[in-house]
Amino acid sequence: MSTALETDEHRALRQAVAALGARYARDFFAADGPGSGPGAGPGGNDAATTRTRHIQDLWQEAAKLGYLGINLPEEYGGGGAGISELAIVLEELGAAGCPLLMLVVSPSICGTVIARFGTEEQKRQWLPGLADGSRIMSFGITEPDAGSNSHRITTTGRRAPDGSGDWLLTGRKVFISGVDISDATLIVGRAEDSRTGKLKPCLFIVPRDTPGFEYRQIDMELHAAEKQFELSFDDIRLPAEALVGDEDAGLLQLFAGLNPERIMSAAFALGMGRFALTKAVDYARTRQVWKTPIGAHQAIAHPLAQAHIELELARLMTQKAARLYDAGDDIGAGEAANMAKYAAAEANVRAVDQAVHTLGGNGLTKEYGLAQLVTASRVARIAPVSREMILNYVSHQSLGLPKSY
Repeated sequence: MSTALETDEHRALRQAVAALGARYARDFFAADGPGSGPGAGPGGNDAATTRTRHIQDLWQEAAKLGYLGINLPEEYGGGGAGISELAIVLEELGAAGCPLLMLVVSPSICGTVIARFGTEEQKRQWLPGLADGSRIMSFGITEPDAGSNSHRITTTGRRAPDGSGDWLLTGRKVFISGVDISDATLIVGRAEDSRTGKLKPCLFIVPRDTPGFEYRQIDMELHAAEKQFELSFDDIRLPAEALVGDEDAGLLQLFAGLNPERIMSAAFALGMGRFALTKAVDYARTRQVWKTPIGAHQAIAHPLAQAHIELELARLMTQKAARLYDAGDDIGAGEAANMAKYAAAEANVRAVDQAVHTLGGNGLTKEYGLAQLVTASRVARIAPVSREMILNYVSHQSLGLPKSY
């Protein structure tokens, strides 16, 4: 794929990460089955345990090479680059067939929020570990009733009545990735604004071993390495320093994490789509029917060419969104990040579908590693924000159309 708009450093990064992914790809897909993600211990069936080990190894080597914390500040052990570079890392690992979902969450959302708004103590406590991979953090925003609508979140934090300054946090969250392998979860809640008395978003760091913090695995049909969890907590007590940033900052701090999440989700989808397309193109070049490679037939060639075009277009918007964010343009990045996530998810679904169709029955075998992407590609359309909510955002924010809600 074209990288003409990238710097020499970006192209070198792509090549290096692609080489890393290539070393792990074969074993990664040979270990077919649900794993437990980076840092998890062995458990479950043999395939799951093997998959877990490969993800652990990849996570640790990516950390050693400086890829996990490439977007985090140098003074805290990071690479001093930005979301542009972290998105390249995730896309290239995905294109090799071994994506790391927690890259979307731990260094991207949580690391970015703490780096931008955390106290000096929070930065020193968390950023070095997030950068070197020794610590992992999950992100909890979605709720059973509110979904990802920050205005309807019912998780609330209030000051303890004893005057200690501690927080009491109550709420529920669903579809939170990797809680079992995370040292803490960055929880989105609401607290009373000291100036207006209204509830506004706040972010709390909740260590996994906090008394009363309960998490239950959600049984998913999707066989992904990172498990999904439902969280529940009722007046769990957190120290005053668990609050990230300014108590009255509101949405600013929240969207500092959500924009990178959308950009990284786009990169994840792009990598998946590229992986599927590569498999299909290789197959179409070599598979012969009636003495001619099937890729010579326009009915096969044109849909693959269209998938390539759509992935390239989505990548351009992803690059734009990342550049705007890294330049400090949060408003511009918000629009572009939503568009990038939408475009990449749609391109990914079509690329995976066409890849499976190109291979026919072989597209559903374990040998080619495409069948599992049929389900996984759908996730890109609905998480972390659905395509319908992105269309709502664009119609309201970009086109100025009235809201129906």
